[in-house]
Amino acid sequence: MVSIIVAIAENGVIGDKNALLWDIKEDMRRFRTITTGHPVIMGRKTFESIGRPLPKRTNVVVTRGDATFEGCEVAHSLEEAVAMFPKEEEVFIIGGAQIYAQALPLADKLYLTIVHRNYEGDSSFPKFEMSEWRELSREEFERGENYEGAFSFVDLQRR
Repeated sequence: MVSIIVAIAENGVIGDKNALLWDIKEDMRRFRTITTGHPVIMGRKTFESIGRPLPKRTNVVVTRGDATFEGCEVAHSLEEAVAMFPKEEEVFIIGGAQIYAQALPLADKLYLTIVHRNYEGDSSFPKFEMSEWRELSREEFERGENYEGAFSFVDLQRR
């Protein structure tokens, strides 16, 4: 099962210059809780922005080149990365924008953190049709522990 986990601004922006635009502790805790124990698949730039393999997860980096990444498996396409795991295992796509765009048609679930404001940035989550998804849960926050703005956790499943 392919799942996407992403934090996204109201206007679709997910990052700028290979970095997150917000620091929401609740989002980071949620990400860790949901993905721990599961494979995570990411593009090379996302891996470089994190700087290390995520603990207690099989890390797969998708790259066109012949590079190796310490503590990670390497795949040369998203399809190759997904095929490394049994179909019934939940694998998480964790970025960036190019990988999200390739993964969206394959995804069974979306775990969204929606940041309720617009941001300027150079990478965005691909547009998707809400009618193709069923909302499983929603949790609203007026502000975070260290983030002044509102955000929501929204889990969606493909219809």
